[in-house]
Amino acid sequence: MTCTPSESTAPNATAPSEMAPGESTRPLISLTPAAIANARAHLAKRQTPDSAVRLGIKGGGCSGFSYVIEFDDNPPRDRDRVFEFDGVKVFVDKKSLIYLSGSVLDFEKTMMSSGFKFRNPHEATSCGCGSSFTVK
Repeated sequence: MTCTPSESTAPNATAPSEMAPGESTRPLISLTPAAIANARAHLAKRQTPDSAVRLGIKGGGCSGFSYVIEFDDNPPRDRDRVFEFDGVKVFVDKKSLIYLSGSVLDFEKTMMSSGFKFRNPHEATSCGCGSSFTVK
């Protein structure tokens, strides 16, 4: 189960959820209820009411690209896409959104580790540690 976002292209603007190019049913990005709950808990600890989760990618890692998940206390940048999932704001820069469109962010907790995990339809391969990937 994923939660459908509300999405805007500018701070404080609202727009209907946008779909990935060529896709009629998949939102640009989704968060599972577990990811929303965990992000909300971490944001509450920061005690900064306007903080958000910033998602992105950067070049590097053993497979070419690495995921970026950060907490951001600043307002969104001019070219950010702003999503909201049950009160959790998510910022994604437009360049990263090209590679993240259709992705689902989940939070997994296992016996060995816990953390956020992307399920990205653009991911062709990933490295053994799971923190970097190549695109199709």
